[in-house]
Amino acid sequence: MDTAIRSAEILSVGTELLLGEIIDTNSSYLAADLASRGVDVYWSQRVGDNRKRIVHAVKQALERSDLLVMTGGLGPTDDDMTREAIAESLGETPTLDPKLEQDLRERFAKLSRSMPEKNLKQAWLIPSAQSLANPRGTAPGWLVTTRTNGKTRFIVTLPGPPRELTRMWELEALPRLPLATSALFTQSFKTFGWGESQIAEKLGALTLESNPSVATYAKRDGVHVRVAAKADTADNALLLAKEVVNKVETILEPVTWGQDQDEITALIGRALKTKGLTLATFETSSGGLLSHLLTSVSDAATAYRGGVVAYDMQAQAALDLNKGNDEASALVIAEAAAQRLNADIGLALYEDLTGSSENKTYFLAVAGSGFKASQKLVLNTSLPADWLRERASYAGLFLLWSQLRA
Repeated sequence: MDTAIRSAEILSVGTELLLGEIIDTNSSYLAADLASRGVDVYWSQRVGDNRKRIVHAVKQALERSDLLVMTGGLGPTDDDMTREAIAESLGETPTLDPKLEQDLRERFAKLSRSMPEKNLKQAWLIPSAQSLANPRGTAPGWLVTTRTNGKTRFIVTLPGPPRELTRMWELEALPRLPLATSALFTQSFKTFGWGESQIAEKLGALTLESNPSVATYAKRDGVHVRVAAKADTADNALLLAKEVVNKVETILEPVTWGQDQDEITALIGRALKTKGLTLATFETSSGGLLSHLLTSVSDAATAYRGGVVAYDMQAQAALDLNKGNDEASALVIAEAAAQRLNADIGLALYEDLTGSSENKTYFLAVAGSGFKASQKLVLNTSLPADWLRERASYAGLFLLWSQLRA
C-alpha cells in the first residue's frame, strides 16, 4: 500500500488572521519547507474560529490531499476548535490522555502556577492520533493517520506561535511523515530595470513549461524570476533544470543584479568593505528610506558615514544642497554630500518639486572616488506614496551598485 506523501495543503485557523490582526507567516514557512522536500502544495487557506467551517475545510482537504497541515486553534479556550473539528470530521471522540494530562500539570507546577481545568482539552487525543511534544508551550500537536476514499491521509496540527510551530514541525512531525522520495531544485534571478510583463515577453515560451517551470514575481527590489525543477533526486532535478537555467540567465543578463538569497544592501555593503570605501547620502522625498535600508545591513552600516534628509527647498538651500533640477545638479549634490560627511562616495536622490502633478521626477547620482553616474527617474503619481519612495530608493541603490560592481 502506497502511503507516500506527494501532495499537501495548509489550513491556518484563527479569526484574527481573517481580520488582519496577525500576518500568517506560518503558511509561507510551511509551504516553502514542503516544496523544498518535493511535496506539492496545491491549496492554502485561512478559516476563522467557526467549528462548522473548520470541519468543512478538513473534510475537503482529506478528499484531495495526502497531507493536511493545520496551524492554530490548539489553545484551551472555547474558541480553540481544531481538535473538536478534526474529531467531528473523522467521527471520533476525543478522550483525556493520562500521560498528556500529567505532563501538562507538571509544566504548570514548574511555573508555580495552578492549571485551569480548561487546559485539560490540550491533553485530548482521538484513536487515530498520536501526540507531538511541545516543550516550548502548553499545546501538544497531533499526527493523525486516517483513510479517505481508500487512500491513506495524514493530518498534522501545529500551534500558532512560530517558535513553537517550527520546532514541532521540524523535530516532531517531519520525522514521522512518509514523504515521497523526490527533490526540488530552484534558482532565482533578481532583476531591476525591466518590468514584469517585459521580462515575461522576453522569456517567451519558457514560462509555459511545467517542469522545469519559470515564474516571475514583482518584488520591491525588482522582478524575481524563479526556475524550478522536480525529480527523484537532487542531481536529476539539477540536470533537468540546467538547460532552462542557462537560457534564462542569458536572457536576463543585462538586468540581473543577484541570485537566490542575495540582498542589494548586503552586496553594496560587502563591495564598500572590500574596496575600503565609505558612503554618504542626500535624499528628499524618500524621507530617510535610503539611510534605513543601508543601515539595516552590518557591512553597509559600517561603511556608511551618514545622510542628510531635507525635503523642503528652503532646507536644501540652507544646507547649500539646492543646485537645480537635472542630472548634472544631482552629481554636484552627491559630491557635496560626500564632502560634508567626510565620505568617499556620495549618493543623491531628490525629487523635482517643480514637476507636473501627473508624474514625479527624481534625479539620482553617485559621485566620488572615481565614480560618476546619474539617472532621471519618472514615476506616475497615481501610485501609492510609499511605493514611489521605495521605488526611488531602490533605484538609487541599484545605481550605486552598478558603479561598485563595474
